[in-house]
Amino acid sequence: MKFERICVNRPVKVSPRSVLQRRFRNLALIGALGCASVCQGAIPSGYYADADGLSGETLKATLNNIIDGHTEYPYTSTGTDVWDILKVSDRDPNNSSNVICVYTQYSIDAAQEYNDGDGWSREHVWAKSHGDFGTVTGTGTDLHNLKPEDVSVNSTRNNKDFDDGGTPVTDSSPPTGYDGSTDCLTTSTTWEPPDGVKGDVARIIFYMVTRYEGENSEVDLEMVNYADSAPALEPYHGVQSTLYSWHVADPVDDFERNRNDIIHDYQDNRNPFIDHPEYANYIWGGESPSTNPEPTNHITNFTGGKEITITWTDPSSGTLPDGYLIKINSSGYTSIADPSDGTVETTSSTKKYVSHGVQTATMGPLAGNTTWYIKIFPYSNSGSNIDYKTNSPQQTSIVLD
Repeated sequence: MKFERICVNRPVKVSPRSVLQRRFRNLALIGALGCASVCQGAIPSGYYADADGLSGETLKATLNNIIDGHTEYPYTSTGTDVWDILKVSDRDPNNSSNVICVYTQYSIDAAQEYNDGDGWSREHVWAKSHGDFGTVTGTGTDLHNLKPEDVSVNSTRNNKDFDDGGTPVTDSSPPTGYDGSTDCLTTSTTWEPPDGVKGDVARIIFYMVTRYEGENSEVDLEMVNYADSAPALEPYHGVQSTLYSWHVADPVDDFERNRNDIIHDYQDNRNPFIDHPEYANYIWGGESPSTNPEPTNHITNFTGGKEITITWTDPSSGTLPDGYLIKINSSGYTSIADPSDGTVETTSSTKKYVSHGVQTATMGPLAGNTTWYIKIFPYSNSGSNIDYKTNSPQQTSIVLD
């Protein structure tokens, strides 16, 4: 398959922003997630090919090679930082101005970054004291391990290991609209989240213990079958058997899948235990990949297609877009209809939404020996409030051989 690349050139101007400016931009940024279902990516072809047929420590080591070396973001910055990305990856699908807290499942105003202890904070699911990596860029800012949580409940969880049992956790200062009940249980050394997120928590821990193996001066993390809240800042987290049972009992859901896609767009690595839950079974569950006989039949209705990959430079001044609608056809620019404000269009091989900050898109499959005409429409907001910029959109064309 031949890939053609074109670039829509725009000047890049980078200027520092105050924290207040960053937070206003972040409110716009999460608006793009009103189209989460249409901005959602997919597992790149062949991403896990090297893991096929493997199990045990061999599989774990191979997955480490696949997800190692991700793009890193700072903990706090006037540019893009983990606050910004969590507002995209964990936004409430029913309220694009809010984020979903991991343990309480509160839907809380995304703009309330800590807010003097009355908002949400960045929870390290693998507690940062378990290995003493703190908030260092890399291990301490890995988005796969960070989740929004109510400041008070985050403090109550502290650095406890995960296990079943304990006394109910009540939030003494819940956000408006909540009564403080959390469905969490705790002891002096353990934390049990609600049933609906136990698998999410387990798969985050599985990711961390697979991603961080002590290479390149990084911490070497290990799961253990006991709870001790990391004495002497040891790089251990428990309880392995409980976490595995949570993984089995609470399967991967669409929120996890969408979050994995979004973080991949930023970090350029994925949580393999969301994409392939069976990998946990092969590493910690004592199972092995099954071997199937040779396939019986060939495919039918075989057709071919090509792709166009386009790149561009996002604007960096004025009101920044939340994303872009890319539309192409083979009939000409005038045949590409302007989108209508308030309407999210159905995506296809010739129509795609891309979040601001990604700066690339692949369209296809497409017919060869054809001239393809391309228009890009920036937009703000989401859902019924989506607002497209349709005057003088950027456009170009390309001939696929």
